[in-house]
Amino acid sequence: MLRVENLSKRYGDLRALEHVSFQTPQNSIAGVIGPNGAGKTTLLLGLAGLLPIDSGSIRWGDTILSANTRRHITFYVEDAIRPHALLSVESVLRFYASVFKRKKALFNGIIERLALRDSLRSRVSILSKGTAKRFLIAIGLLSTQPVLMLDEPFDGLDLKQTLQVIPLLREISAAGRTLVLSIHQLRDAERICDRFVLLNNGRLAGSGTLVELQTIAGGAQGSGLEEIFLALT
Repeated sequence: MLRVENLSKRYGDLRALEHVSFQTPQNSIAGVIGPNGAGKTTLLLGLAGLLPIDSGSIRWGDTILSANTRRHITFYVEDAIRPHALLSVESVLRFYASVFKRKKALFNGIIERLALRDSLRSRVSILSKGTAKRFLIAIGLLSTQPVLMLDEPFDGLDLKQTLQVIPLLREISAAGRTLVLSIHQLRDAERICDRFVLLNNGRLAGSGTLVELQTIAGGAQGSGLEEIFLALT
């Protein structure tokens, strides 16, 4: 289980995160939800050990993770980046497959499920937004850390592509990985996540399953994530 306890981060007078706590069981998909500037990316960067945190702790099971040891547990895929931009898609993905010692069958399966076969010879720098997003997801799926964190995994995907990616991510979670997804669109979050972390202005507005959040928000059973978020923020 991933446990986050009282995580705080400030930039001068700006409060990016303040005493954020939540837990995510293994084999679950947690959605980090909030408007722009809510602290979603700051939270993921802190969990990955890529950003110093002012206070708080991050645990995997009963073990407290230092910034240096988090990379062994978490793998973070940032939004809207083009890693190794001058290389081909195939070269980059084969590099990651080699680093993580992934078998050929799994590599080919990821390529097919993410519809990247026709883009393998393309340079990363010239990919369309949707293809670049699927390329980034492929890198994440080739990693082996037990916690995979994806920043805005559906941004740039059309509805059909989103509905193709969702079952793939569910399969990855069911096979043993914990997924933490920063998601701006609440409808996409409801489609895939079984737990939610609601952030607003750097503070935790609520966390738990949809049913648990309905209780916290005091709404009627069956309320959607949008209604819950508006009620809690």
